[in-house]
Amino acid sequence: MFYELFYPLRELFFGFNVFKYITFRAALGAVSSFLICIWLGPGVIRKLKKLGIGQNIIEQKTCPQLHSLHQEKKGTPAMGGLLILFSIISSTLLWARLDNRYILLAVFATFWLGIVGFIDDYMKFVSRRSKGITVAMKLIGQSILAVVIALFAFYDPQIGPNLELPFFKNLIINLGWFYIIFVVLVIVGSSNAVNLTDGLDGLALGCITLVALAYSIFSYITGHSQFSSYLQINYIAGSGELTVFCACIAGAALGFLWFNAHPAEVFMGDVGSLALGGAIGVVAVLIKKELLLLLAGGIFVAEALSVILQVGSFKLRGKRIFLVAPLHHHFQVRGLSETKVTVRFWIVAAILVLLTLATLKLR
Repeated sequence: MFYELFYPLRELFFGFNVFKYITFRAALGAVSSFLICIWLGPGVIRKLKKLGIGQNIIEQKTCPQLHSLHQEKKGTPAMGGLLILFSIISSTLLWARLDNRYILLAVFATFWLGIVGFIDDYMKFVSRRSKGITVAMKLIGQSILAVVIALFAFYDPQIGPNLELPFFKNLIINLGWFYIIFVVLVIVGSSNAVNLTDGLDGLALGCITLVALAYSIFSYITGHSQFSSYLQINYIAGSGELTVFCACIAGAALGFLWFNAHPAEVFMGDVGSLALGGAIGVVAVLIKKELLLLLAGGIFVAEALSVILQVGSFKLRGKRIFLVAPLHHHFQVRGLSETKVTVRFWIVAAILVLLTLATLKLR
C-alpha cells in the first residue's frame, strides 16, 4: 500500500523514490511485523487468558516422563498464532506491491492455512476436543490450497512444471502433470513439518526465522535480472516482491518469540505453525527453490522423519527407534534441558541455512 501511495509522489520530493527499492520495503516490513507483535502481544495474551484458551497437556502413555516434564506448560495461553498471522499479512499489505500476483497468492495461502489451523485449535481448546480435527480433514484443507498453488505454478509461463536441481547449472527436469503432486507434497509437507517441530518453547519460531531470511535472499536474487544471470539462476520477474513477504515472516516470528521464549507466556498453536510452514513452502514453489527447502529446513525435515520412522518401525517391527517422537522430545527425555535442546537445534538450523546460501555459487 505504501508503494502505491508514496512512490508516485517522487516527482514532488525525491525522497519518496526510496519506496522503489525492495530491500528498503523488506527491512521496514520486518520491523513493522516485529513491532506489531510486540505492541499487541500483551493484550492478546490477556485476552486468551480471559477466554480460558489454555494449553492441554495430553498424557503420554508410551512416555510418562515427557508428560511430567510438560506439566508446567498446562494452561499457558494458546492460539497466539493469530497474532503472527495478523502481523505478517498486515505488514505485507503495507510494504509489498499489491499489484504483484505472487504476493497476493502468498498472502492468500497464509490466510487459508491459518484458517485450517484455527479450526483445529478451536476444536482443541474451545470445544475441549484434545485431538482437534481429524488428520484427514487437516490434510484435505492443506491439499486444496496446495492444488491451487500447483495449478497456478503449472500454468504460469515463468514457473511451469520444471524442477531445478541444486548444484547443477542447466539440469532441469520437466515433471509434467506429476508436478501437481510434487507441489502438494512440498506445501503440505512443509506445513506439517513446522507443526511437528512446534513442541518446545521457541523451537519452531527460531528455525522458521532463519529459513525465512534465507528465502528472502533467494527471492530477491530470483527476481533480480542481473544477480540471477550472474549466479545462473532462473529469473522470475516479479518474484523479488516475495523478499518483503519473507522478511515480514521473519519479523513476526521474532516478535512472537519475544513472548514464546522459555518459559513461554503464549503458544502459537496450529493456527501459527501450519500457516508459517505452508507459507515458506509456497514461496519455495513460486521461486523454484523447492529442493533447497530440504536443506534450509533440515530441522523440520528431521522432525517429520523422526515421526514417520517411529510410527513405521513400531507398526512393522513392534519396536521404537526413539524414546519418543518428534526428535526434540527424544533429547528432552534423555535428560537435556528444554533450553539446551532448543538452542542447539537453532544452531544446526543456522548452519544448514548457511550451507543453503552457499549453493548459490556451487554450480
